[in-house]
Amino acid sequence: MRVGFIGLGTMGAGMAGNLAKAGNELVVHDMNREAAEPFLSNRAIWADSPKAVAEQVDVVFLSLPGPPEVRAVATGADGLVEGLRPGGAVFDLSTNSPTAVRDLHAIFAEKGFEFLDAPVSGGPAGAHSGKLALWVGGAKEVFEKYKSQLDAMGDQAAYIGEIGAGSIAKLVHNCAGYTVQAALGEVFTLGIKAGVEPLDLWEAVRQGVLGRRRTFDGMINQFLPGVYEPAAFALRLAHKDVSLATALGREMGVPMRIANLTLEEMTEALNRGWGNMDSRVSLKLQLERSGVEVAVDPARLKAALERDPPI
Repeated sequence: MRVGFIGLGTMGAGMAGNLAKAGNELVVHDMNREAAEPFLSNRAIWADSPKAVAEQVDVVFLSLPGPPEVRAVATGADGLVEGLRPGGAVFDLSTNSPTAVRDLHAIFAEKGFEFLDAPVSGGPAGAHSGKLALWVGGAKEVFEKYKSQLDAMGDQAAYIGEIGAGSIAKLVHNCAGYTVQAALGEVFTLGIKAGVEPLDLWEAVRQGVLGRRRTFDGMINQFLPGVYEPAAFALRLAHKDVSLATALGREMGVPMRIANLTLEEMTEALNRGWGNMDSRVSLKLQLERSGVEVAVDPARLKAALERDPPI
């Protein structure tokens, strides 16, 4: 299939390369023509503008820095919306704003075109190896139509829901990662200042329950079904552990901002009388503040776990 690709930077080059390896003919554009040279020498077609890309294909993939660049390429002068064929589709592989992609979706829909958000996760190495997650929001039938192209770029291309759903999933994922990173930096600083050699500390905690499972698997048994009894580990015991850790921080002169905030949440949950419930019950406080209820049907959760069992 002939496909368009705009944005041949660190991520885009790898994904475009895998599209080509899968037998797709590429029509490419980048602000820096030099970025396209490796593709042009391998029979890709150069286009002088996003519009010129769109005029030659039925589907275009974008890999751009962020919302301003995506909007300019999509609807600016000589933009995609000026050149797409009837029924043409655009997949935005960038990390974008859900509001921005919904706005673009509406603009494209008025002209009979499809715009889908399809942010990726896996970094430059994954973009080159093809070990990428792609989270797609938009028309499911368009996702299915171009599934082979999505599969050429990543090994985990999944339809998430309506337009914007992919971008929401990406922002949740990335924000969680950096928040966890900050928390790990805090507690590792505590352990090191308290006297444990850094590598020894890392090797030790990596073998604990937290180190042996994937990050989001901690949501399976309590948060997703909304069931906090019987307790796998009681809140009152977890509160004691975090209290001891923050006390050690004070003793060692280590700031524990994230841990102290966590302790505040756990203390409020204790004051609700939830001490004998599972330690994750403090998450209910955030749900209440946000006006959100979570109670995933056990059958749906079981099916999801059968598709991808916990490690």
